[in-house]
Amino acid sequence: MARPLAALPKAHLHLHFTGAMRHATLVDLATRHRAHLPDALRADWPPQLSAADERGWFRFQRLYDIARSVIRTEADLRRLVRETAADERAEGSGWLEIQVDPSGYAAHFGGITSVAELVLDAAAEAAAASGVGIGVIIAANRTKHPLEARTLARLAAGLAGRGVTGFGLSNDERRGNAADFAPAFRIAARAGLLSVPHGGELAGPASVRACLDELNADRIGHGIAAAQDHNLAERIAGRRTTLEVCPASNVALGIAARPADVPLRTLLEAGVQIALGADDPLLFGSRLTAQYELARHAHGLPDETLAELARMSVRGSAAPPAVRAALLAGIDAWLAAPDPDQERARAEARIAARPPAESGVPGLSSGSRTGPGEPRKLT
Repeated sequence: MARPLAALPKAHLHLHFTGAMRHATLVDLATRHRAHLPDALRADWPPQLSAADERGWFRFQRLYDIARSVIRTEADLRRLVRETAADERAEGSGWLEIQVDPSGYAAHFGGITSVAELVLDAAAEAAAASGVGIGVIIAANRTKHPLEARTLARLAAGLAGRGVTGFGLSNDERRGNAADFAPAFRIAARAGLLSVPHGGELAGPASVRACLDELNADRIGHGIAAAQDHNLAERIAGRRTTLEVCPASNVALGIAARPADVPLRTLLEAGVQIALGADDPLLFGSRLTAQYELARHAHGLPDETLAELARMSVRGSAAPPAVRAALLAGIDAWLAAPDPDQERARAEARIAARPPAESGVPGLSSGSRTGPGEPRKLT
């Protein structure tokens, strides 16, 4: 077997709050709160999805909203964060930036400020218990009015330095004009927060350009449409903007027909910084290590490149210097460790190179053999 990818230290920069929930937890909380789950979230999980048109995206968003509705108490929310941190630890992630739109939970928790403060407190508690550092990205919904985004940006800015690391923009990028959200991103930038909007997932290269030109993106959620425009990819590489590429998500939503069609190699060859992400494991059925497995098996990337992907995730993060240093050192150690496949191949080669034994009798060397008809000398 090759080097275990779960043991590769890495950062996880693209994970949505509700989408991080374990499926078993979703079913358990729905049962406790007597909330109905459709078959797609219970018996037929993970669901068959599509984002090819607005109808398909609406179904995806509807399932997400149903899943979010089971988070009704403080204990539910803390459980989600605690289990997510434990899952990240098992995946080799030493730093997580989890994205949340507080307005989606405000009705149960007394408003967006209360939600944000509770998420931050739960994240600090989970980080201490798991050893995984956690930053929180507050994200606006681009299908809502840009004034709501400004409200969330002011909230994020007020919590900068208390665990909030960035400001995002999510949901269907085919709706809403990125320029309309620029004032919100300027508010966040003045507070020192990273700009991490979604783009280039459901729409083309123009969506990626808007993230750069209008929102001054430090990272772009997905961004794979940049592979269609070589000049754009080179621009992204030149300004060191990290793309948060989520292979399993791209396939599940029909953006790519199969894992090999995700333009991972094209972007890497253009020099683009890439951080692999799981997006919404609750709906797509796979977590962070599985994305590295796809990079290894579907794209044929060697361990040296997989280690560099892990380094890119760390370099593109908001992790504190000490956490960065520890993760980068761990990546180097992972790569320096013997590759089990290579070690086995070397052992097999050494065995094959040995001269054949002259006798199948243990302990009988060539010097003790006797010729035909010769008696063995006794001593």
